[in-house]
Formats: sequence, C-alpha cells, structure tokens
Amino acid sequence: MSVSLTIRRASGDDLEAIRRIYNEGIEDRVATLDTNPKSNDAIMQWWSQHDERYTILVAAELGEVVAWASLNRISHRCAHSEIADLSVYVARAHRNKGVGYSLLTRLTHEARQSAFHKIMLHALDGNEHGKRLYRKAGFVEVGVFKEHGLLDGQYVDVIAMERLLR
Repeated sequence: MSVSLTIRRASGDDLEAIRRIYNEGIEDRVATLDTNPKSNDAIMQWWSQHDERYTILVAAELGEVVAWASLNRISHRCAHSEIADLSVYVARAHRNKGVGYSLLTRLTHEARQSAFHKIMLHALDGNEHGKRLYRKAGFVEVGVFKEHGLLDGQYVDVIAMERLLR
C-alpha cells in the first residue's frame, strides 16, 4: 500500500470518480454482471440508497480517488438488518497494490461500529484476484451459483462469500 493512500467516507464530490472506477469494472468483465456503463443518474440513485450506516468509503492517493467500497442493503426485511452486502472496486492502475485490502479492513471496522453481524458478497467465480482479496480479508466461500448470470453470451458461475463480524 502506498504511504500517500488516504481512506475516508465518500462525499457527493466523489461520485464522478466512483462512476469512472465502476465503469472500468464493467468494461473489464471480471467484477460484475453489469454490462452497460453507469450514467450519472444511476450513480446518484445508488448514492441515495446509502446513509451513515450503509457506508461508502473511498481510497485516495495524492488527492485522486483510486478505489471505493460500500456496504449495501440486501433487504428491507428486519431479519436482514444486521447483514450488509459488499461492493469494492479499484481503478485499473491501482489494482494488486493493497488498496482493496486497506479499504476492506476499514470497511469491516465501519460495519462493526454500525452493529452489522455479517458482510456478504457475490463474485464472479472466474475473478481470481477478487477471491484472493476476499479470502485475505477474512471472507469464506459458502456456495456457488451455477450459470448464475449471462455475461457476453456466456453463462458464468457466481460465488457467495461471507464474513461474520462478531
């Protein structure tokens, strides 16, 4: 990890960088089943679904946002109120440098502070870099959804991972 890396809560001023980084993930076809770039309106709608508890963090290097991670609501049912879904995206030029791990470490702390019991995620089974990152951050695989999504005309498997926080 770079000495100049700063991790902080995201603000509305970060939305363009978040959108750019997410759209790189869409283009690269390794981190999401989304295939169409996100518009400003789509990112604004996503932003509006987060609050103090459902945290969005950014990692900035020399003032430039190079990655982001968020805790997302999985359901409005009260039985799921202590479970958060995870998203994490790192700009291409900053991948495999410890930025994602730093974000996940801080986000895990934030999740505990917000009284979450568990963080879960879904990842493309072919995303080996992502799976290594999640395992390093304490996530364990709990299942595989076979042919769970269609990506560029091919069915792909999606894994489910989780990390208990207490």
